[in-house]
Amino acid sequence: MAKRDYYEVLGVSRDASEEEIKKAYRRLARKYHPDVNKSEGAEERFKEINEAYAVLGDQERRAKYDQFGHAAFEGGADQGGFGGFGGFPGFEDLGDLFSDLFFGGFGGRPSQRPRRGADIHYDLTISFEEAAFGLETTVEVPRTVVCDRCHGNQAEPGTPIINCPDCQGTGQMRYVQNTPLGQFATTRTCTRCRGEGKIFETPCRECQGAGTVRRTSRLKVKIPAGIDSGQYVRLSGQGEAGYRGGPPGDLLIVVHVRPHELFTREGNNVLCEIPISFVQAALGDEVDVPTLEGSVKLRVPEGTQTGRTFRLRGKGIQDVRGYGRGDQLVTLRVVTPTKLTARQKELLREFAKASGEEVQTGNKGFFERMKDALR
Repeated sequence: MAKRDYYEVLGVSRDASEEEIKKAYRRLARKYHPDVNKSEGAEERFKEINEAYAVLGDQERRAKYDQFGHAAFEGGADQGGFGGFGGFPGFEDLGDLFSDLFFGGFGGRPSQRPRRGADIHYDLTISFEEAAFGLETTVEVPRTVVCDRCHGNQAEPGTPIINCPDCQGTGQMRYVQNTPLGQFATTRTCTRCRGEGKIFETPCRECQGAGTVRRTSRLKVKIPAGIDSGQYVRLSGQGEAGYRGGPPGDLLIVVHVRPHELFTREGNNVLCEIPISFVQAALGDEVDVPTLEGSVKLRVPEGTQTGRTFRLRGKGIQDVRGYGRGDQLVTLRVVTPTKLTARQKELLREFAKASGEEVQTGNKGFFERMKDALR
């Protein structure tokens, strides 16, 4: 029987990327693995999928296949163990390949490959001004680091580390159970070495055999000008220690900005409100306006209405990416006096009369004023 095209077997196009081929293979292998799929033809389908991936998952073999087709591998000399469970390019063994697919539910061992450490989130609260202009500070972060004494291998220096005699260094134990439907095989983590494949008689006295220790690190961090609440600074390699020699994670400094009593922020602009009197609004004046860099003079034109906003160019916050600086928006609020002297009231009535306004003195009651309004 003629072999099917390997691309057709995996259900991918001929220009598929390595990642697309790998994803297709893992999806089909999960579906047709004999320990999971007992339907007729599943085992043969699984072998066909393995064979296709053993070629398309290897760049050199894939290039030969694209040029010569199946003829490039006639005789099987180049293909390795397609029919069985060996010969998976890019994987150490079947347990490593399928531990994240379905064996985890049956107690499969964790991957033996190096794994990156976890990231750490650290909350840092700063003032409004510090966020605007940036700062350099020191933080103390508790984190897991590789043990200096054993360098992560868990054993006391100078003592032997050997292959686990129970699992023969594989980190997993295979169990076969006879059922009316046939044999059912499962793979479980070795309880003696806990999946490590190695054991030691004398644990490191510094880390007690863990390979890592807990330390509080003092780290300098530079907070850029213009940072806002919720944004963060990443310190690469300052997170938790990696696993099996993997790289450490990162430290994420998450910034929280305290509210300011005068200013609020809108993007890169700074907003504030300045109270002025009725006389200043009517006749005009020059008032002091606070900014992030000290007070500046603002000319209030005569006849200014409450709520009018003035823009102070370049008095805002530096863009965190360096794209210029925002402005400061100053909103004027006319404050109505609550306590007036008799002379001040008399002057206001004269002003109202000169302006053609009729001002109620407050001597009439509410219903009397209503009657007057309806006449």
